[in-house]
Amino acid sequence: MYFDTASLTYDARGLIPAIAQDAHSGEVLMMAWMNADAVALTLQTGRVTYWSRSRQAFWIKGETSGHTQRLIELRVDCDRDCLLLKIEQVGPACHTNRRSCFYTVVEEGGEKVVMAPEAD
Repeated sequence: MYFDTASLTYDARGLIPAIAQDAHSGEVLMMAWMNADAVALTLQTGRVTYWSRSRQAFWIKGETSGHTQRLIELRVDCDRDCLLLKIEQVGPACHTNRRSCFYTVVEEGGEKVVMAPEAD
């Protein structure tokens, strides 16, 4: 069976948002961007590959940190303009060394950090 990455709806920069979710716990870990080639590489290798907007280059999650993401399942939303990556995460997903990038809660008009960085 063949998946055509061109069937996805990309923004004007050729990017699509990709949400990484722990395949076992359901926890949302992070959001990043992919282009068609990053989607194809992820499907070919099983190693999640994003597109770095700041570096204008592929970013294979964990390539330098060792905090890798292995693709378990890729889902496409109904409008075909967002991806859900069900993954197996090794180490923290966030560059702040936290399990998830979503560690700040907005409540009562302010912000509260609810997740400490993981110890190395």
